[in-house]
Amino acid sequence: MIKGLKQLTDLLPAAAIQGRLEREIRAVAHDSRQVVPGTLFVCLSGVHADGHDFITAAVQQGAAAVLVEKDVPAAGCEDITIIKVADTRKAMQVIVPYFFDYPGHKLRMIGVTGTNGKTTTTYLIRSILRQAGHKAGLIGTIQTMIGDQILPVKNTTPDVIELQSILAEMVANGMEYAIMEVSSHALALGRIAGCEFDVAVFTNMTQDHLDFHQTFANYIETKAELFRSLNRPDSKKQGKTAIINFDDPVGKAMAAHAGCPVISYGINSTAVLTADSLAVAAAGSSFSIKGPFGAMPLTLNITGMFNVYNVLAAAGAALAEKIDPAIIRQALEGFSSVPGRFELVQAGQPFTVIVDYAHTPDGLENVLKTAKQFATAKIIVVFGCGGDRDRTKRPLMGKLAAVYGDIVLATSDNPRSEEPGKILEDIEVGLKDALAAGHSAKSYQIIIDRRQAITQAIQLAGPQDVVLIAGKGHETYQILKDRTIDFDDRQVAREVIREMKINA
Repeated sequence: MIKGLKQLTDLLPAAAIQGRLEREIRAVAHDSRQVVPGTLFVCLSGVHADGHDFITAAVQQGAAAVLVEKDVPAAGCEDITIIKVADTRKAMQVIVPYFFDYPGHKLRMIGVTGTNGKTTTTYLIRSILRQAGHKAGLIGTIQTMIGDQILPVKNTTPDVIELQSILAEMVANGMEYAIMEVSSHALALGRIAGCEFDVAVFTNMTQDHLDFHQTFANYIETKAELFRSLNRPDSKKQGKTAIINFDDPVGKAMAAHAGCPVISYGINSTAVLTADSLAVAAAGSSFSIKGPFGAMPLTLNITGMFNVYNVLAAAGAALAEKIDPAIIRQALEGFSSVPGRFELVQAGQPFTVIVDYAHTPDGLENVLKTAKQFATAKIIVVFGCGGDRDRTKRPLMGKLAAVYGDIVLATSDNPRSEEPGKILEDIEVGLKDALAAGHSAKSYQIIIDRRQAITQAIQLAGPQDVVLIAGKGHETYQILKDRTIDFDDRQVAREVIREMKINA
């Protein structure tokens, strides 16, 4: 992409400009390490770093212009253009989509938001669209996919520069659809600026990210922004639809924000799409979707009540895009799994080992309830809570683990800058509460080292037991105070089973 600097500054009429505008801008970056000749360098004032401190480095690497919100010394900036605005973050959100030619207006965009279920729902939608012959890209927690090309990810939703670049690449590669996980952080921080969503999906709403949002009311209000965006006066596209979980207490409020047709779904509520005749087992599930098309009986390779909701949400999004129900059924029945989402670890052992990303109270309760449905012996739970994140959910998750599990091994997740022992003390409050409330026949252990905790769980497991390893799912690393190490729950479980020579 190449744009004239004047084209970009015309979008910022209140900007104060020092220097010439007859320049070509070949890139936009807010990280000086990514600056190449011809870059517009955006100076963001962050918590840990201030982009204004890196102007000299950006100029040395060839920046043609800088976008600032503070006065900067003229020394060293004689040969570049300085554009001063009140808020560089907001200015970036205006100019970046334009720089990339508004790719979010050229794609059918499906956004999925909610506390849990976003990843699986986006993968299900992608599978259905591809089954219908559409070219679909995906942007999510695990990876970004442009057709069959796979790219690594940093955030659930990339920042505005990275996101617009990815969407532009999707357009260049002939994608018709972009399916995205849309996090509350992305909505609050304007990362999806320039995106116009055609379909917005609401999965559910439970306590999470209160370290960022402060209150649950703020969290709800932030999520609602995705649905308000469907009915803006400046919308460029037609045919908007909201897909809403009416079993969730927040669902109808989300629907009220949409201002467009709503396809509701649920199991216990009156909704457009419902499910009945449910049967859940370790290796799969079956149920029937009831909707305007009649009944759609399904036999699936994924299990759990939470996945019934994910399937309903994905079916709703596909129906909004006029996909034939027969194609929807074919895609759903052919879907296998999502890495780290209730993923079975099979290494010849006579018990079930499941790895799941559940890292919220609701997520943990969902997977434990599912395990309870098919477990015929003990449920052994290995889990922890991340450091530098919402502390209030730690005792809640400890209590849930002890209520639904028979043996709980509390361990480290990604402790980050916190002391693992302090995190486990918070979890132990909930574990003790559960035992004091009458679950005294159960037991728990505190094991800081995650590998040791997984090893202990497998050593304790007998035939027909279920070992649930929760919290990290697809992640292949562990973030410690001073470093990040390789760590994959699935790989560790397989290694332990093989080392112990456990066979069915």
